[in-house]
Amino acid sequence: MRLVDLRRGMLAAAAAALLGLAGPQPSHAAMDQAAFRQAVAEAASDDAAVAAFYRDRDYAAFWTTAEAAERRAALLTALAQAPDHGLPATRHDPHALIAAFREARTLRDIGRAEVMATRMFLSYARDIGSGVIDPRRVVTDIKRQIDRPDPTDLLAGLAAADNPGAFLRGLAPRSPEYARLLREKTRLERRIAEGGWGPRVPSGTLRPGQTGESVVALRNRMIAMGYLARSAAASYDAALQKAVQAFQFDHGLEPDGVAGAGTVDEINIAPEDRLKSILVAMERERWLGNDRGDRHVLVNITDFHARIIDAGEVVFQTRSVVGKNVNDQRTPEFSDVMDHMVINPSWHVPRSITVKEYLPKMQANPNAHGYLQLVDSRGRVVSRGAVDFSNYTARTFPFALKQPPSQANALGLVKFMFPNPYNIYLHDTPSKSLFAREVRTFSHGCIRLGDPFDFAYALLAAQTDDPKGFFAARLASGRETRVDLEQPLPIHIIYRTAIADPAGGMQYRRDVYGRDAAIFDALQAAGVALAPVRG
Repeated sequence: MRLVDLRRGMLAAAAAALLGLAGPQPSHAAMDQAAFRQAVAEAASDDAAVAAFYRDRDYAAFWTTAEAAERRAALLTALAQAPDHGLPATRHDPHALIAAFREARTLRDIGRAEVMATRMFLSYARDIGSGVIDPRRVVTDIKRQIDRPDPTDLLAGLAAADNPGAFLRGLAPRSPEYARLLREKTRLERRIAEGGWGPRVPSGTLRPGQTGESVVALRNRMIAMGYLARSAAASYDAALQKAVQAFQFDHGLEPDGVAGAGTVDEINIAPEDRLKSILVAMERERWLGNDRGDRHVLVNITDFHARIIDAGEVVFQTRSVVGKNVNDQRTPEFSDVMDHMVINPSWHVPRSITVKEYLPKMQANPNAHGYLQLVDSRGRVVSRGAVDFSNYTARTFPFALKQPPSQANALGLVKFMFPNPYNIYLHDTPSKSLFAREVRTFSHGCIRLGDPFDFAYALLAAQTDDPKGFFAARLASGRETRVDLEQPLPIHIIYRTAIADPAGGMQYRRDVYGRDAAIFDALQAAGVALAPVRG
């Protein structure tokens, strides 16, 4: 039986069970009412929000009356559908709630089941609305502040809802990306249940014009993955080359149409592993929340691109370089607000770079990196000849390093600022050749842009009719110039290895920092599981 049929069967049974539960109801005897209220009060006592909810309603039943049948049915349906959203089935087990109601024999039992339903609702609402795990406990470079829903607001919203089912469905992220990922999850699960993408392609480079079993394996894999129409051709023909190019584009690879080692490795990734990426991407969507700004900057670390999004459309994009995959240099994930740019910036070398990289070199040669100025605590430039660098350690070194504006400045000719505790920003760079690389992890953590001037024009267009002229005049001055954005815009630095295309396809990227693997392990530990494959 297919997974979807099993799920439908479970939902039907669950809904029937809840709808059929007229609700073991407290009698009108004062003693019975007191027993019910006492049981509710005791069961809710260790959760302030739940206790307050029942106290404010004088411990009246919320789930266990005949009038609450639709609300009960909506909750159990939502719990049964939790695995569809990549949530832990064990944490949101509808059968446990059904059993609690069915096995209730006394008013005290019913009171405990009443509170159990409330707790399960709040747990479900929290997980589907803002994520199963706290990512900062899993990956220290995820600095994102998770906006957890307020339990009081959730309970009040459900109590006021004319359509409880619609209310519960509305708790999931409302982004188009989440909806696309949800559809792709279902499609990929179906594909896995049908046997996946078939045999792996043998290692080695395959080129247009070749024939043989490896080419046939490549063709079959491309057909199974939807990149090529069915064909019995045994050669690496133009159609197969075009399919490989399309695959390469969708996976952030150089689209040369040659199935080299890197391309074959990506082709051979199992659909189960792609499903893991989708589950992690859905969790990441929950962390990001719904209020992202109609116009915002989006940087996907794994995609090596920065984009400006306006009303859901990409209106500008450029290649980017991100942090090296070493401690203290990986680009962190967080959201902030970009409020100004600096044209002809000085580079104030971060303290960590100063003492870890430059101080040892200056100790060996005081004139090393002579383009960097030595600056004291009062901002005065100090002659290197007046300093004995050997007298200092990384802890005691009292100077800062600064690179004045120039064509060779490490920040290039413009930087884009969103002041944050991590000293991360977007900027130009004189190292233009790095943008031609497939994997672009070369910075100390900040994000270098391939087309920084065009990025500046796109931002300035919101406040001047001549963004190019405005920018050029300040650039030509050679002076460090701050330009405030009249309309500051949110910036979201994200990390997505699975990206749903609005046209219906999927794109995947390498897990360059290993973060998604760590996140999936944490999800799995919380009870998230791949759907079972059934014949």
